[in-house]
Amino acid sequence: MEAASITHEPGHEHHGPPTANVSSRVDSRLLGIYIFIGSEIMLFGSFFTALFFVRVVVPTESWPPPGYHLPVYMALLNTIILVTSSFSMHWALQSIKRNHRAGLVAGLSLTFMLGLTFLLIQLREYSRLDFGPGSNAFASTFFGLTGLHGAHVFVGLNLLAFALIRSIRGHYGPEGHDHLGVEIPGIYWHFVDVMWIVVFLVVYVL
Repeated sequence: MEAASITHEPGHEHHGPPTANVSSRVDSRLLGIYIFIGSEIMLFGSFFTALFFVRVVVPTESWPPPGYHLPVYMALLNTIILVTSSFSMHWALQSIKRNHRAGLVAGLSLTFMLGLTFLLIQLREYSRLDFGPGSNAFASTFFGLTGLHGAHVFVGLNLLAFALIRSIRGHYGPEGHDHLGVEIPGIYWHFVDVMWIVVFLVVYVL
């Protein structure tokens, strides 16, 4: 039995690795941000584990330890600000899906301003505390968790600023995946918001 010969039509030769198998259900860019957020959850989980370990090991009748006072009401205000920013981010995404560009720009602008306000309040809170990251185990875990979250807010603000600039220039649209440049930063921002609620409850309330 003769081996079947393989012929290549001119102009249809394929070089390099085969084309990747792409799922029609989940866009690869959305899948990428979901996997990234999964890794970020594990990162925050390691910091929460350190906090819980310190609370179990360090003998103290209350948390924070006696002599340490956290600005709970300022943190509550920041929580309200960040939760509100999630609604404005949702408004921005829904606006571009309806081809309402003014709503997109307004929603992104409001989300950016709320996020920046959150970060400035947190920095002001740091400046008024009477302890530093190296004071003791409690201080280290406090600054570690809140600082890690603050870094994520900073990254989110950069993503929002980039999306806002593009939206002002007329990018994005309601069709297909034309608004992924808004949706992906929005997914990340919602993650940052949810993670802050967990940080607030664990660090400031419990």
